[in-house]
Amino acid sequence: MKGSLTLLAGLLLALSTHAGIVDTISVYSNSMKKEIKSVVIRPDNYKKSAPLPVVYLLHGWSGNYAQWINASPQLAKKVDDLQLLIVCPDAGYDSWYFDSPVDSTVRYETYIIKELMPYIDQHYKTIQSRAFRAISGLSMGGHGAMYLSIRHKDLFANAGSLAGGLDIRPFNKNWDMVKKLGDTVCCRDNWEKNTVINVIEQLQPGDLNLIIDCGAGDFFITVNRQVHQKLIDRKIDHTYTERPGAHNKEYWGSAVDYQLLYFKKAFDKAKAAGK
Repeated sequence: MKGSLTLLAGLLLALSTHAGIVDTISVYSNSMKKEIKSVVIRPDNYKKSAPLPVVYLLHGWSGNYAQWINASPQLAKKVDDLQLLIVCPDAGYDSWYFDSPVDSTVRYETYIIKELMPYIDQHYKTIQSRAFRAISGLSMGGHGAMYLSIRHKDLFANAGSLAGGLDIRPFNKNWDMVKKLGDTVCCRDNWEKNTVINVIEQLQPGDLNLIIDCGAGDFFITVNRQVHQKLIDRKIDHTYTERPGAHNKEYWGSAVDYQLLYFKKAFDKAKAAGK
């Protein structure tokens, strides 16, 4: 953790001289009774700018709020180019971004939706409309972004996943997920209700602008292909990309650029439509 924070501090010092402004904030969670950190990246011209669209970027398993700025330092420049805010919340190293049905101390859906997002809208100049909000993430965060956006379509119009674990059921012995959901014998329903591939059934055509990206050599590629096919079967429009790559920061650290451009185009379209 100390090394991660040292690297983050170095990046912040380097980036602050020639790109967007990188803040580290702390927001108290009433639902979990603790302070939780986030990185907020805002354009260099933020003080003079009009309210901005917001992209929430969620970290992966074993990561934290600093993972995205470490993997993709170009984000501090992207906010200038695209004129938007990026928010990278901490969600514990293994939360999977839901409210755990077996551990009352894990309430990251509640935290992000009911505590962090209102704080961001109150303390930053944001366009407070679903059309100008997007959420994406890497690995565990890809699952979280899809899960939260589908369950809260009133708040998000745009969502993505990068190398996302979009069906957690094949990995029930991995990453201590049983501590958040219970085992698959006694608590099978918890796994069925909280995996993205099943949550997709709550989607109707036109509900969300979706973009999904996964490396062909990623161990999550099969579940990504299955989600892609299920979206096709349900006639849900989406953008799906596979390219050479594995489950690593080199892949999602660059692939995020394409997703930000996708979201920027969606924001511009919404602006043109007067939303």
